[in-house]
Amino acid sequence: MPGNMLSKGEVFVIDTDAASREQLSTALQQSAYDVICFADGASLLSEAKARMPACVLMELPPDRSGLDMLRRLREENCMAPVLVTSANGNIAMAVDAIKSGAADFIEKPFRTHDIIGRINAAIDEFAQPGTSRQRWLPGCEPLTEREGDVLEHLAAGLTNKEIARRMHLSARTVEGYRAGILKKAGARNVTDLLRRIFGQGTSAQA
Repeated sequence: MPGNMLSKGEVFVIDTDAASREQLSTALQQSAYDVICFADGASLLSEAKARMPACVLMELPPDRSGLDMLRRLREENCMAPVLVTSANGNIAMAVDAIKSGAADFIEKPFRTHDIIGRINAAIDEFAQPGTSRQRWLPGCEPLTEREGDVLEHLAAGLTNKEIARRMHLSARTVEGYRAGILKKAGARNVTDLLRRIFGQGTSAQA
C-alpha cells in the first residue's frame, strides 16, 4: 500500500493461482487495502479466528469445497462480506454461494478494477446500519435486505443486468437472489411472482 495512504482495512484473498493472488494483492494495495493472501482454505480459517478482515475474496474450487469453507467462516462468526470468484460459474453455483452467505458471485476472468469496485460496495453496505433489516411478502418467509432490493428492481421492470449495475453486483449474483425470492414466495417465475404481489395489492415493505 502506498505509504501516504491510510489503510481501508484488511482483505483476505484466497486463490489457488499464485499469479492471480499477486495481481489482486497489487490492485488492492494500490486502493489502500492491506492484503493477506492464502493458497488454501485451512490457513484462511485459522487466520479468521484471530483477526477480522474488512472483506474476504474467495476463489471457489470446481469441487465446490469452498461452499463448506464459506459456511464455516459464518460458523466462526466471521461477519465480513465474502465475495466468491469462480472460473466454472453457473447459476446453480451462484445460488448455492448466496445461500451459504456470499455477498457476491463473480465469474473469472474478471478485471481487477471491477473487483475493487465490488469490494468497496460490499464493505460500504456491511458498514451501514440496518443491513439486517428484512422485508416481507404475504404468506412467505421474510426477504433479506438485498432480496428486497432485487425484488423492488424486478417490480420496476429492470433486467438482471440492469439490476446488477445498479446494485454493483454480478449478474450471477442477481440470479442467485432472484432464485431465493422465487423459492421463498413459492412462485414459478418472476411473472408469476409479480402477478401475485400486484394482484394482492401488496408490495415488499420495509
